[in-house]
Amino acid sequence: MDQSNRYADLSLDEDTLIAEGKHILVAYTMHPADGYGYLEVAAHFAAESSTGTNVEVSTTDDFTKSVDAMVYEIDEAAGIMKIAYPNDLFDRNVTDGRAMIVSFLTLAIGNNQGMGDVKDAQMQDFYVPPAMLNLFDGPMTDISDMWRLLGRPVENGGYIAGTIIKPKLGLRPDQFATAAEQFWMGGDFIKNDEPQGNQTFCPLKKVLPMVHDAMKKCQDATGEAKIFSMNITADDHNEMCARADFGLETFGEDAPRLAFLVDGYVGGPGMVTTARRQYPNQYLHYHRAGHGAVTSPSSKRGYTAFILAKMSRLMGASGIHVGTMGYGKMEGGKDDKIIAYMIERDECQGPFYYQKWNGMKPTTPIISGGMNALRLPGFFENLGHGNIINTSGGGSYGHIDSPADGATSLRQSYECWKSGADPVEYAKDHKEFARAFESFPGDADTIFPGWRDKLGVHK
Repeated sequence: MDQSNRYADLSLDEDTLIAEGKHILVAYTMHPADGYGYLEVAAHFAAESSTGTNVEVSTTDDFTKSVDAMVYEIDEAAGIMKIAYPNDLFDRNVTDGRAMIVSFLTLAIGNNQGMGDVKDAQMQDFYVPPAMLNLFDGPMTDISDMWRLLGRPVENGGYIAGTIIKPKLGLRPDQFATAAEQFWMGGDFIKNDEPQGNQTFCPLKKVLPMVHDAMKKCQDATGEAKIFSMNITADDHNEMCARADFGLETFGEDAPRLAFLVDGYVGGPGMVTTARRQYPNQYLHYHRAGHGAVTSPSSKRGYTAFILAKMSRLMGASGIHVGTMGYGKMEGGKDDKIIAYMIERDECQGPFYYQKWNGMKPTTPIISGGMNALRLPGFFENLGHGNIINTSGGGSYGHIDSPADGATSLRQSYECWKSGADPVEYAKDHKEFARAFESFPGDADTIFPGWRDKLGVHK
C-alpha cells in the first residue's frame, strides 16, 4: 500500500523544521528492494516508525495523524531520505518526565529495518531540538573532573595516559594487581578490559582490594593521583549496583578516583542510565564492545559509530570509545574525528545536521585499540588536540623495558607533539620514548623511516 500521500511531504523545509523545534530529524541511507518505488518505501518506513501499519485501520483519528512521522526530503540518486519525528511521539518517564534513548531507537530503528520492501537502511545522523535536548540526562561528570582529580588545570588539562590490563582474561588476582602496579608507576588511568568482571579464577571481591592496594602504593611512590575504571557490567541492574557498591566501599577515601565502566552497546541504554543516575558522582565510562556488528563501515543497516557516540552523550556517558581514526588496529579513518568533535564540543556540524548542545556537558573521546607512543603524534595532529583518554594495552605492556616506561613513553609522545618537535629528534633526549622505537620496530620503520641511523640502533 502506497502511503506517501500521508507520510511524506516534500514541501517541508528543513530550516523551518529546525527553527520550530517540534521534531527530531533523522537522516538515513536507504535503498528499496527491487520492484518498489523510493518515495513509496520511504513513506512506509516513516509509517512503521510512527503511527502507521501496512493497512488503514479504523482507530485512526485526526490527532493520530498529527503525530505522523513525515518524510520531508529524499535524494533517490544518492540513496538518502530524511524523516521528521514529532517530539510528542517519544515515550517519557513516568517518574520524572524525562526522555529516553530506548524510545528513540524503538521508533527510528525499530521494525523498519526488517521490512520486506527495504533492501537496506542505515541511520547516518539525527538532530535533537532544544525542547527534547533538555529532557535527556546528559553527562554529570566529564574530563574536567578527571583532570581535577589528577591535580591538573580543569581547562585543557591534556592527555591522560591509560592502559588496559592485558591479557584481557587469564590473570589471577595477584597477577592482575601486579600488572596494575607496574603501569601506574608511570601512567594515570587503568581500565578493566570489557570481559573482565567476576571470573571464578579472578573473583571480584578478591582482586579489587588488591588493585586498590596497588593504587595506594603507586600514589605514595609517585606523589600522583591514579584512576581505575571498574567494569560493573551485568545483565541485572541489581547485580551491577552490587558491584559498584562493593567498589566504592573497597576504595574508600580513593572512591572519587574510581570510574565505572559499562558495556553500553551489549548492555543497552538501561545499563548506562542506571549507572548515570545511581552513581552521578562517578565518571561513567561507556565501552562499546560489540558495536561493530551494527556500525562497521561495511554494514548497510542499523546505525553508524557516529550515531552511537552521539546517543551516548544524551544518555549521560562521561566518556566513550571512539576508535583510533585509522591510527590503530580498528576499522575507521581520519575523518572519524567528527565523532570526537560532536561529543566534546558545544556545537558541531555532523554529516547532515548542525547540532547545538546548549551547555550539556561533553563526553570524552577514549582512544583504544593498537595505539602506542609512535602512533600518537600523527593521531594528535589529525585530531588537533590531546584532551583525551588513551588506553594503550600493548603500547604499555609491550614496551621493551617495563609497563611503567611504556606509560612514560605515551606521556612523552604527547609532550613531543605538543611542543612541535620532530619525534626522532625528541627521542634522543627522552629514553622511554626512544625505547618505544625499539619496542615497536615495525611501526617505527613505517612511520619514521631512517630512525635506526638517527638513533644509532642497528640490529
